[in-house]
Amino acid sequence: MNRRLQREHVFKIIFSYEFDIKEDFAQHMEYYLEDIEPDNAESIDYIREKALKIVGLIDEIDLRINEKTKDWTTERIAKVEVAIIRLAVYEVYYDDEVPNSVAINEAIEIAKKFGGESSPSFVNGVLANIVN
Repeated sequence: MNRRLQREHVFKIIFSYEFDIKEDFAQHMEYYLEDIEPDNAESIDYIREKALKIVGLIDEIDLRINEKTKDWTTERIAKVEVAIIRLAVYEVYYDDEVPNSVAINEAIEIAKKFGGESSPSFVNGVLANIVN
């Protein structure tokens, strides 16, 4: 499984976090991971680890987003976009293995696939404000 597909799974897990009972999140994530047919256990471990790290830092990530977005907060941004932005912000600030340009480009690609018509440009604009 390539990194883009792994990121898409992380995005889906982070997106579902908004709707799951927070106490049961880890259990719900494991149910989700059971349905994935990875080519190896490393993919599942990567997805699980990244999703848990993002959820563990979600308040800090949201603070970074909210500080840089004018007239927008994570409460006001559509849930699809906020999940994508959280993933990218995590990669920019907390994942040294992912260059900023890759994190932003991957977020835009996920927005094209899962968001609305204006999602890619919105995500790009928000991330540009956060990174610059």
